[in-house]
Amino acid sequence: GIGIREVLLTSGCPTTEAKCIVRVEECRGPVDCGWGIPISEGLACVKMPCIYIPPENRFKYVWKMLIPNKTAHILPSDSAIMEACRDTHSVTFQCETEENGNIIASVKYTVYATTEMQTKKSRRIETGQSRITKTDAILVFCLVTGIIVTIGVIFTMIFMILHW
Repeated sequence: GIGIREVLLTSGCPTTEAKCIVRVEECRGPVDCGWGIPISEGLACVKMPCIYIPPENRFKYVWKMLIPNKTAHILPSDSAIMEACRDTHSVTFQCETEENGNIIASVKYTVYATTEMQTKKSRRIETGQSRITKTDAILVFCLVTGIIVTIGVIFTMIFMILHW
């Protein structure tokens, strides 16, 4: 296949990260390059790219909606980038890149439901606020220490000038 994939580690990552990238490698051999990362992701919609190399129009793209325990539903989109809006449940999409009738690459995406994204966003905000609070405390400490040192230097200079 063509393209690249990220090899993720799901345990043993530094700090409190749930996943970390071990390496990025070129996909060769099997056409299934695994899971991709969307180009853009918002609360309402997601833009997902197929695997391709320039020129983009030399390939044919087949988008499928993967349904558990059923045959995949082929979508009418034949472009390299597809936009999918979130639904009430998670959906998995797969894009197959074809050249001369042969599948040369395949990538999958999970588009999470709106409710799952709101939950993830609220978790990020909660985690982010605790980090911001710690950062703010350190900044305030440094600022206060700097002000005290500056005032001390000014008083020392005034004292030296008066006694000179």
